[in-house]
Amino acid sequence: MQDNPKTKKDQKSNHQVPSEEEEKNVFEEFGDQVEKFASKTVESIKKTIDRALNSRNTVLTIRVNGDANKKLNILVEAGLFKSRSESAAFLIEEGIKHQEAIFDRISNKMEKIDKLKEELSEILSKEILSPVKK
Repeated sequence: MQDNPKTKKDQKSNHQVPSEEEEKNVFEEFGDQVEKFASKTVESIKKTIDRALNSRNTVLTIRVNGDANKKLNILVEAGLFKSRSESAAFLIEEGIKHQEAIFDRISNKMEKIDKLKEELSEILSKEILSPVKK
């Protein structure tokens, strides 16, 4: 086996040890790959967010505390959203998705409440509001 002039032999294990220049090149290549992956990931996230935000059609005015405001600003500064409004809308949507089971339970209870209201209305119209028969 021929020695590469840029590598050294490790005296103890008899293995080739990369030179500082080779190590630097490996780390630069790795860094480039990580950067490309991060860029692709950010673009993918942006596309997903854009699709989610395109379906918005209701305007809300909300107040948030300082910590929430900072976090919304971080998302804007990172380039994931164009505004705090967009970042807030995305986070609200994600929170709703994450709590879907709770919303299902609430919806079921609301349906029962609506049914009871209808029954009460029928009782009221039959017993109290209808002409008294004697």
